[in-house]
Amino acid sequence: MTLTDNKPRLRWACRRGMLELDVLFMPFVEEAYDDLSAENKAIFERLLVCQDPELFAWFMGHEICEDKELNAMVQIILQRVKV
Repeated sequence: MTLTDNKPRLRWACRRGMLELDVLFMPFVEEAYDDLSAENKAIFERLLVCQDPELFAWFMGHEICEDKELNAMVQIILQRVKV
């Protein structure tokens, strides 16, 4: 079973060790995740496997993720937060 099939497990995976990441992930899962394509849901799950320091650097703009799919997902989440 993937996280896509189990929303409570997905929410749990979004809980991070850094409040800054929780503030990004939790609202995104609640408000936008269901509207993603199956492909983007899989990419989001891959993003959740990344380490918190990497994620923090990407979301804060300190670094750019070299994986194009993950970087696109970071941008989708950031755009959603700005709305």
